[in-house]
Amino acid sequence: MSKVAVLGAGSWGTAFSMVLADAGNDVVIWARREEVAAGIRERRENSDYLPGIELPRTVTATHDPEQALRGADVVVLAVPSQSLRTNLQPFLPFLEPDAVLVSLMKGIELGSLERMSEVIQEVADVDPGRIAVVSGPNLAKEIARREPAASVVACIDEDVVTMLQKRCHSPAFRPYTSVDVLGCELGGAYKNVVALCVGMAVGLGFGDNTTASLITRGLAETARLAMRLGANPLTLMGLAGLGDLVATCSSPLSRNRTFGEKLGLGLTVEEIVASTRQVAEGAKSCSSIRALAEKAGVEAPIAEHVDEVVAGRMTTSEMMEAFISRDPKAEID
Repeated sequence: MSKVAVLGAGSWGTAFSMVLADAGNDVVIWARREEVAAGIRERRENSDYLPGIELPRTVTATHDPEQALRGADVVVLAVPSQSLRTNLQPFLPFLEPDAVLVSLMKGIELGSLERMSEVIQEVADVDPGRIAVVSGPNLAKEIARREPAASVVACIDEDVVTMLQKRCHSPAFRPYTSVDVLGCELGGAYKNVVALCVGMAVGLGFGDNTTASLITRGLAETARLAMRLGANPLTLMGLAGLGDLVATCSSPLSRNRTFGEKLGLGLTVEEIVASTRQVAEGAKSCSSIRALAEKAGVEAPIAEHVDEVVAGRMTTSEMMEAFISRDPKAEID
């Protein structure tokens, strides 16, 4: 078997570890907390993030980064996007020289406005052909329950992406391939912001017409930015674009939609963050995505208004009123 190290023991990192194990890999999860690693080793369960789900025997865990990375030719990064730069640095001395680095993260870094693959390239100083991303409708609990799912594996090196496709093709998980890393990452990051917006509408009591309108406009907004930055527009029509957007905006399992619903019900960001241990990436990335769109000269009303709500400068009701009152000529599909 081949060894894969997964850095991050949250729900998605753990679920993807199961996919990798089912595909025939030996998997070692690095957990930030030793008690989480011990639970995986001793009880075959990540009770903090995926309680009640038994992990395969070929998945183990450690708190020791050197032990996790020793002999791993594929390293999967599954940490919160805004802490990637800080988290990756201590692992660099233990990376195998030719290891392929795979990002499961969906965000745009605050300040630098870099995508996760760009942060990895900068921090690890590796060739971009050794950096890949996985994106698509990735609701962790469903994948951990081995419900049928599909996603996109993207890398600019076609040989690497073909290798990774084989390494994560399991009986319940079908990976498609792409060389459009930019499009996949933008689709994955932007859909979290759109899901926040949809959740706010649901929390306010609005129905399917409203949510369908927001999802559709969100896709158009994402595609405008992606095309301006050089992505393939067809990427946004696939699993890494529309597929991920629909799942994240529609499912109660989506952290971003749920976070948005609570905002729509009147809770503050601080109250929501205090009530959950998991991260809603859209609440972190909305301001960086807004800034990226402004830098590119692209109209981005959803990113703009979600950022205003998250920052406390606008209420969810004011956000919906602002959408409806916008000049119809302000955006062109």
